[in-house]
Amino acid sequence: MNILIVGSGGREHAIASTFLRSPLVKKIVVSPGNPGIEEIAECRKVSVDDLDGLVKLAIEIKADLVFIGPELPLVKGLKNKLDTARIKTFGPTLEAARLEGSKIFSRNFCKKYKIPQPIYFECKNTQTAKKAINFFEGFCVIKADGLASGKGVIVCDNPEDAIKTSNSILIDKIFSEAGEKIIVEERLEGVEASVFALSNGKDFILIGTAQDHKRAFENDKGPNTGGMGAISPAPALNNQMLDEIVNKVIKPTIDGMNKENIPYEGVLYAGIMITKSGPKLIEFNCRLGDPEAQVILPRFKFDFLNLILSLMNNKKIDKNIKLHSRETAITVVMASKGYPGHFKKGFVLPDLNKYKKDEKITIFHSGTKLLNNKIISDGGRIFSVTALGENVKDCRKEVYRVLDSMNWPHGFFRKDIGKIIE
Repeated sequence: MNILIVGSGGREHAIASTFLRSPLVKKIVVSPGNPGIEEIAECRKVSVDDLDGLVKLAIEIKADLVFIGPELPLVKGLKNKLDTARIKTFGPTLEAARLEGSKIFSRNFCKKYKIPQPIYFECKNTQTAKKAINFFEGFCVIKADGLASGKGVIVCDNPEDAIKTSNSILIDKIFSEAGEKIIVEERLEGVEASVFALSNGKDFILIGTAQDHKRAFENDKGPNTGGMGAISPAPALNNQMLDEIVNKVIKPTIDGMNKENIPYEGVLYAGIMITKSGPKLIEFNCRLGDPEAQVILPRFKFDFLNLILSLMNNKKIDKNIKLHSRETAITVVMASKGYPGHFKKGFVLPDLNKYKKDEKITIFHSGTKLLNNKIISDGGRIFSVTALGENVKDCRKEVYRVLDSMNWPHGFFRKDIGKIIE
């Protein structure tokens, strides 16, 4: 099979690496890709928001399957365009991707289908936002309605912070069109976990769990980021809790989208908070997470591509099948100094090649670029270091051994990923 993977981050690097393990694969093209991906697959420089260009590329390479990695092309409707061109594609349609593309759509959907979630208020102006903020006495979460590159969720501790945040989104337009409307919602307390499922619109199968670390600095301090590290499986989830999440969140979502005549095909990512009153939905994403893909996919021992094709072809899936090894995986992100705020690009990276023979370590590229035969930094999150091991302690030891040895002055990383559970 010829496979086209859309995207350029660590997630797409992990997806390409996993697909390559399948005997079904003849050729993999990733667009636009990155220097790390280019070492294992062909990269074509069509950007993720050039939908027509991506359709042309899929036709040109005679793609038997297109796998869409990031949220932007999904929310813009790439799946719809590829369907029109009769190209087999795994990912939700523009209509189904509203579960991530609009926080308001998602919250109202969950309310309709009784999916547990925080108390929330939809706000179109600063007056309604102020009333909502006062309801929570300023201890709340404020979210831009649309996509904001993982930065549209702000956790507030008091009324002053919350009002300042709502004004910056609604008046100052720091998130442009994504912040035309906001949600002010209850600030849940508990332990986070992410649950991932593959769906064909009617049936689904769980493919893994992870715990992401969104805040920039140790002990969950600092601004929200796209993710600074992750661990899989999610330590907070036992089988009983996972069953509860499936029955209260995943299944009602797939069934509800069918009832709305918006069948959901693709990866469904449910961000969950385990509270004292049970699991509640923080948010939906319509794709694999980054960096969660970098810990879930390396643990796969089943043919990931074959699993996707079986679902797409409506074959009956044994939901008790063992998809993963028993190993734990941890990934830690190396980010540019200043991220998620202002940061500089163009610094030569440490020599990553010397870690290629390390069987316990995999390095996935994200914000990297090749210039004058040297790999340089080209984004906020530059690369992630993933370790597989028998337990959390072993994984942490290997990951931080590698990161500490790099001694790279232009980046930073969290040193507490997995520490609490050690």
